Amino acid sequence: MDDKIVRKNPVGMPAPVGNYTHITRIPRNSELYVTSGQIGIDKDGAFPDNINEQISNTFNNIQSVLKSENLSSDNIIKVNIWATEKIDWEYLYSKWEELFGNNYPAMTIGYITELGLPEIKIEIEIWAAKV
Repeated sequence: MDDKIVRKNPVGMPAPVGNYTHITRIPRNSELYVTSGQIGIDKDGAFPDNINEQISNTFNNIQSVLKSENLSSDNIIKVNIWATEKIDWEYLYSKWEELFGNNYPAMTIGYITELGLPEIKIEIEIWAAKV
């Protein structure tokens, strides 16, 4: 087995309907990192009313968490996204591509009625592995 993270879409599977891969394999003895859900709060502790501004803050917060452990987007193996209102996919994918380029991890998205605080419109959880 290779000692690197491998992302792929298996033969015979329908193509992904978004910017993700169907499966991500991590090698044995990798270090696993699981973040709490990152939210759209800014550095001053404020929540913008606009979901796109929260998306931008959330991706900034993800970058900070990754950097704190010397991780990059190459280490991300799984992303879970929850939102309380319709996501502007064009905007989210612009931030997604800034982070990942076109080397996408596995991803799950869910719309729910509320998150931990009424101000939170989006929350993104990251799973990462260091080989």
